[in-house]
Formats: sequence, C-alpha cells, structure tokens
Amino acid sequence: MTRFTDDDRDRIRAELIEAGHDLFGRYGFDRTRVRDVTEAVGIGTSTFYQFFDSKEELYLAVLLAERDRIYGELTSALSSAGTARTEVETMLRTLFAEVRSSPLTRRLFVDGEVRLVESQLDGATREDAAAGRLEATLDRPGAWVARDDFRLDDPAVVGGLFRSLLFVTQVQDTPLLPDGDYATIEDRLIETVVDGLFVEA
Repeated sequence: MTRFTDDDRDRIRAELIEAGHDLFGRYGFDRTRVRDVTEAVGIGTSTFYQFFDSKEELYLAVLLAERDRIYGELTSALSSAGTARTEVETMLRTLFAEVRSSPLTRRLFVDGEVRLVESQLDGATREDAAAGRLEATLDRPGAWVARDDFRLDDPAVVGGLFRSLLFVTQVQDTPLLPDGDYATIEDRLIETVVDGLFVEA
C-alpha cells in the first residue's frame, strides 16, 4: 500500500473529486468507471480505494462539493439584494442559471441524486446537512415567511416550490417549446412567481 503524506492525501483527494466532477458531468454516474477517474488523476485503481470506498462515495463527494459551490454562488448573489422581493428573484434566477449550466447541478436539485446516493451508501458517509439546506441558505425563506407581505408561511414549502420550478429547465431545447422561446418563458415564470409570493402594497 502506498503511503502518502497528509498534503499528498489532501491533493489527491481533491484531484479525484475534480476529475469525478468532470467525468460524472459529461458521462453520468453509470458510464463513468473508477478507472476513468484514476487515469485522469494519474494513480492506480487500487490507490483509489485508499481515498474512497466506492464509486458511489466519490459521486456523493462530487455532488456535495457542487452543492457547496452553488451555495457560495447564492451567498454572493444574495449579498447585494436590497429587499426580500429582490432576494427571492435573485435566488430563483441564480438557481435556474446553475441548473441550466451544469449537468451535476441539475442532477443534484432536479434529479435528487444526493438522497439517492446517500441511501445506496446507507449512511456510511460524513454527516450531511444537505436535506433542507436550500431552505436554510442564509435563512432567507425563514425570514421571508415571517413578513406580513409574503403569502407563504412555511419555509419548507418555499424550498419545495423552488425545487419544483427547476423542473422547467428540462423542457429547454426540446420539441415542447418553439425554438428560442425558453429564455422568455423562464423569465416570465420567475416574474410571475415573485409577483405571486408577495401581497400587493
């Protein structure tokens, strides 16, 4: 068994997650082999198992890293939102953009693969606060529902609404919509939802 320094272990683990991100994003879980990941990193397949017990465990680590990246994007985007209404719109626009641009983000939020992989691993991974974390992001939904002008009163319902809306991204580039109409439809959907969540003054 190859012995690594702590720095080497941290570097190789990060490289495996980065290679997994690229390969799972391009080919999906089923079509990505452990050998594909180890070849991208330049280590042997047996060495992989010094870092992860299985391909499923690597996939979960990749999805959790992607989730953390998205929450960073949301935190940054929301930092300049001045009102609750702007926060809601900013969060929706950021989530839609992320789901449209990243296959892994789509799998994370639309396909719910974090929960799937966790169930396959049967709780063997690090404790994960993913369930409900969208709702907890900067505790925005909790603050929104406490407002008199916000129509919903349960942060979990707000999170569920947001996740449900993200399914709309699946019709982009399909025969269900005329060419070029998706961006306009997404924009109008977000505007309609934001208008509907707030009581008119």
